[in-house]
Amino acid sequence: MPRRINRALLPLSVLALIFGLSGCISTQGIAPQGKALEANALATDDAIAHAARDANWPTGQWWQAYGDPQLNRWIELAVQDSPSMAMAAARVRQAKAMAGVAEAAESLQINGESTLKRHNWPTDQFYGPGELANTTTWDNNAALGFSYALDLWGRESNTSERAVDLAHMSTAEARLAQLELQSNIVRAYIELSLHYAQRDIVAATLKQQQQILDLAQKRLDGGIGTHFEVSQAQTPLPETHRQLDALDEEIALSRNQLAALAGKGPGEGAQLQRPTLSLSAALKLPSALPAELIGQRPDVVASRWQVAAQARGIDVAHAGFYPNVDLVGSLGYMATGGGALEFLTGKKLNYNVGPAISLPIFDGGRLRAELGEASAGYDIAVAHYNQTLVNALKNISDQLIRRESMDKQQGFAAESVATAQKTYDIAMIAYQRGLTDYLNVLNAQTLLFKQQQVQQQVQAARLSAHAELVTALGGGLGAGNDVPTAEKTQAPKTPALLR
Repeated sequence: MPRRINRALLPLSVLALIFGLSGCISTQGIAPQGKALEANALATDDAIAHAARDANWPTGQWWQAYGDPQLNRWIELAVQDSPSMAMAAARVRQAKAMAGVAEAAESLQINGESTLKRHNWPTDQFYGPGELANTTTWDNNAALGFSYALDLWGRESNTSERAVDLAHMSTAEARLAQLELQSNIVRAYIELSLHYAQRDIVAATLKQQQQILDLAQKRLDGGIGTHFEVSQAQTPLPETHRQLDALDEEIALSRNQLAALAGKGPGEGAQLQRPTLSLSAALKLPSALPAELIGQRPDVVASRWQVAAQARGIDVAHAGFYPNVDLVGSLGYMATGGGALEFLTGKKLNYNVGPAISLPIFDGGRLRAELGEASAGYDIAVAHYNQTLVNALKNISDQLIRRESMDKQQGFAAESVATAQKTYDIAMIAYQRGLTDYLNVLNAQTLLFKQQQVQQQVQAARLSAHAELVTALGGGLGAGNDVPTAEKTQAPKTPALLR
């Protein structure tokens, strides 16, 4: 007589069978290869080493170093009203909401359902003259259903953690968007200042040219000049007027650009006054570079959170190889016939509860492909993080080298302008006394004009180098503690059961 299987051992037998079948799907040969760089392992050059003076990081309002109240006010308006800032803020809210959706999957899910149906039974050949013919009955039910993911392998917890990591990444990207907006406004504002300075040079040159023309005409009237000299003096005037008009155009376009960056109309930009930029002290760097870039520069922070999120994605893919066990059940009343509220009397109570187990046994390689995709995504995120960190140090070094060069060039440019001005003054005196011709005056004026333009360009480049350096440092925004630890960014190891 065959022995009966102990009913208590049946669930254990089923679980044993499921685990045995899960071993049929192997993860062999699928693992991430990327390794994140250690920031302190990257060598710094002399430019960074010489600039490090144990200074603090730039303040959040780093643009105030230019000492221009109009610039300060314009950046505040831009951060409040710019569409790009609105989009960045909306992305953060969206990412946080998606993290909330993922976290909700870990909680107990309860759903209620109720139906009340009134049924009229006709008298016809199917129902005949029986008891139901020409009567009305009710078919009602009410139920509460619940489900809870036991999450034995961390599928749900890692999914929610990955969503939270992506929300952190979105927050860092919003800070990056804010820094880029501030930097773009400062650069456009410096460009506007440069156009004004160049216009001053052209206007001064026009005034000089008019003086030379008046002098040439006076010399002709006095019988010591020639018509050719007067014609020579008249020739550059139209071109100088054209340059003035071109610079007026550039000023108007720069105002429009600043208005667009701030989310304003052209009319708002037209009210911008001439910038009054100045920059006295050079920015000093903290000696903690490059390690503190991980917590200061928004793009480095965002890419690091991306690595952490991809690491959790691998954990989610690993969990897919195990059985999915949920606890499900329902509790309700149902009634057929009788009155509309008969099912509320509790006479027809029904309930069910138990585990729901599912496991893909043969999936055509889907699980291995998903794990391969997650592993490759982790490697991509690590490579992107490493490149971002390398680029950050490069940008800092570039701007330090540029700043030092601009400081030197500014001194040379000032000397060139002083020499050119002296040459022009000598040529004018000689021309007034009839000791030289107009060509020498024109050459001296052209040289002075060129050197003055170079001087203003160098000054604008020096102002821009400061903004670029602050941006390379992270803009002083500071991520604070919003940085994933090294443990969170490490690639998870393959569980022993799947090796």
